[in-house]
Amino acid sequence: MRTTLSAVHAERAFLDFILSSNFPCLGAKAALNSGSQTLRVFDQLAGAESTRALAKALGDFDPRSEFATFVAIFEQPRNITEIEFENLLWKQLRLLHAQDAGSRWDCHVASDPDDPHFSFSFAGRALYVIGMHANSSREARRFSLPTLVFNPHEQFERLRAEGNWTRMQESIRERDRQLQGTVNPMLADFGVQSEARQYSGRVVEKTWRAPFPAAEGKCPFAHQ
Repeated sequence: MRTTLSAVHAERAFLDFILSSNFPCLGAKAALNSGSQTLRVFDQLAGAESTRALAKALGDFDPRSEFATFVAIFEQPRNITEIEFENLLWKQLRLLHAQDAGSRWDCHVASDPDDPHFSFSFAGRALYVIGMHANSSREARRFSLPTLVFNPHEQFERLRAEGNWTRMQESIRERDRQLQGTVNPMLADFGVQSEARQYSGRVVEKTWRAPFPAAEGKCPFAHQ
């Protein structure tokens, strides 16, 4: 984890990005405004040292506050293509999974990335991953440094239980449409298709499969 002046600049740049008036995600704005956002800066996306630091920080992350989110910003590599970023994102998730070998997959989601109920899991907690980088085709994900945002799935379930999710989702999608002219074509409700297709932000092919093995040692009460 970085505490250098460049890391401070990276944090400030990300906060400015989220606070810009046309940024569509209201949940991200709420996390920032409520102090529920944990933000850390690391050296290298999918780098060995950065992975160890990220695994420690993500394991310590407390998701219990409303709109809690964990943001991992990486200072390298820069100016990469969508395919390069996608490959590094999945390499990073595989490396994190290897670091998390002692934990069970979250029982509320599937571990097979082809399953429509799949979600990434770390430390026994289901996490929806949002990738951002400078060359993303989606303006809402076009941040200057490679970034992974980890949102606890339980947060979405809580919003659904409170009856707030549909309204927020509709507002975010309308703001995204106003920003870019279209809603992200990869978006789908949980359980309709695997959310793995949404992680990188790239419009993936119908035949695309996530380069991530189905986890072993699944919870015996895993979501069906």
